[in-house]
Amino acid sequence: MQKYIQNRITLFLTLLIFNISTTALEILEIKMLDSYMMTRSFPGKLLPSEQSKLAFEIPGKINLINVDIGDEVKKGQILAELDSREASAQLGQAKAKYDLAKQVLARYKDLRSQGHISIQDLDNANSEELIAKSQYDFYKVKFGQTKLLAPFDGFIQNRFLDTGSVINGGVPIIEILDSTNVKAHISIPITYTDNLKIGDKYSFKIGNKEVRGYLERLAPMTPGGSDNRLAIFNFNSFFDPGSIAQLQLSMTMRGRGTWVPIKSLSQSEQGVWAIYTINKEKIVVRDLVDIIYFEGEYAYVNGTLKDGDLVILGGAQKIIEGKIINL
Repeated sequence: MQKYIQNRITLFLTLLIFNISTTALEILEIKMLDSYMMTRSFPGKLLPSEQSKLAFEIPGKINLINVDIGDEVKKGQILAELDSREASAQLGQAKAKYDLAKQVLARYKDLRSQGHISIQDLDNANSEELIAKSQYDFYKVKFGQTKLLAPFDGFIQNRFLDTGSVINGGVPIIEILDSTNVKAHISIPITYTDNLKIGDKYSFKIGNKEVRGYLERLAPMTPGGSDNRLAIFNFNSFFDPGSIAQLQLSMTMRGRGTWVPIKSLSQSEQGVWAIYTINKEKIVVRDLVDIIYFEGEYAYVNGTLKDGDLVILGGAQKIIEGKIINL
């Protein structure tokens, strides 16, 4: 942004240097503009796109925990296991009953085709086979619930229990953070949210890096009656969760004025700002201005200034009102 302002100064302001007695006087010839670029910085926190506390759905005794804090895991990896002897036995029994029911059904179908049994007998065999299959599927699910799987690629953030613990279903065992990307949660005043567009990319500073992130979501309401709305930005790269991200929001604002160095401004009575210019009679006059926006060493001002006006840098420190300048 500072470079942008300096470029506009170079384009629209002509720097002239004169010697008055022994003092070098810098004079800027200005050109008025209809808009200016404004930059605002909004801090926010980087959070993982997914963060889950994992638990077994069924009670049991923890037989094995395969990971610890800081470990990297892949989706589908077995993180922990319960004692599965009872579930395995129940699954074996259910499979044996299902296999028998399938054999009986196949034999009944053959007997029915030969006319040796009634349709009701075949229907009963069909029903028994369906019940056996349902029980077998049920115990396959129960057996699968003795294993805790990673729901996504990530890092282990916390481990809450150890091997040998007897637990109820739903008790957290492990906390996992997504390792593919992070999201920045930024609270932005509603006066600036109209300039945001879902899907557009914006500049961020994370640590010493300057990166780009795109706006994924914008909360439709302000939290707790505040004047801010939550904006969520996504990144294509991974950064450490918990880091601070600074959103650098640049906006083009409409407003008649021009950029001048802050050193050309002088504060007059009652806090009003003034600029010293040279009129057509080569006399130093004071023009009152309003500061619309400032950044770094420059200010965007408006007032009675117009194209071609010669502004004296240094303000009252360099010159006094009413002095005649020999250009």
